[in-house]
Amino acid sequence: MMHNRLAMVGLLFIAGWIVLALLAPFIAPYAPNEPNLLSKLKPPSAEHWFGTDNFGRDIFSRILYGAQYTIWSGMVAVGISFCIGVPLGGIAAYYGGWIGNVIMRVMDMFLAFPALVLAMAIAASIGPGLLSAMIAVSVVGIPEYVRLMYGQTMLLREKEFVEAGRAIGLKDSIILYRHILPNALAPLIVRATLGIGFAILISSSLNFLGLGVKAPTAEWGAMIAEGRRYITSGEWWIVSFPGLAIATSIMGFNLLGDGLRDVLDPRLRTRR
Repeated sequence: MMHNRLAMVGLLFIAGWIVLALLAPFIAPYAPNEPNLLSKLKPPSAEHWFGTDNFGRDIFSRILYGAQYTIWSGMVAVGISFCIGVPLGGIAAYYGGWIGNVIMRVMDMFLAFPALVLAMAIAASIGPGLLSAMIAVSVVGIPEYVRLMYGQTMLLREKEFVEAGRAIGLKDSIILYRHILPNALAPLIVRATLGIGFAILISSSLNFLGLGVKAPTAEWGAMIAEGRRYITSGEWWIVSFPGLAIATSIMGFNLLGDGLRDVLDPRLRTRR
């Protein structure tokens, strides 16, 4: 992993954002939601590194606090998708029959809709809020883990070590979670790492559309939504810095995911 420079760059971005999110209460120079109409729409300066928005709030401070919502929601959403999708995929492939058909056809129904459209529909039906956005993003991500675990289980269920487990009378649950799952973890970990970046993008999109956090909560997508009306009037910093925050966090997880794929898949390793 240390030899993959792009993966290390991605890890550096991720670690940086996590540290900034955790230390936001200590390093943010201003309160994130405290308006100051005397300082509104100020460009970047020594006093306000990233400038101020239309309410005079410090954008740098809001980005630091926004990292807590954006990155946390992406990780939690992927964790929920992983914990639900992996067991469903394993059960569908291991048992097959009508159980497998029902699970996979339901997943096909979810995959028939574009991810953002489905997430919007779920979030709108639940109601605006951070929790509804996280639920919507996690539901959208479940089919990917079901299909991936389904394919891995189909490859592994006829292997000799699985047949040996059946021969000595091991329960199906033990075979699935103690023998099949560990051998299927490598692609699942890579997909989860890449999925966090996608979850951050979808979550930010929902917040941009008003289906996530409520004002005046500092969240990157919501900050872009509030500042988009000022792009044409020259206040570029209001949307540029939150946009860069989203881009760097997504790029970090994507680069790390690519690096993990190279490390965990022996076929992709290069000799040095």
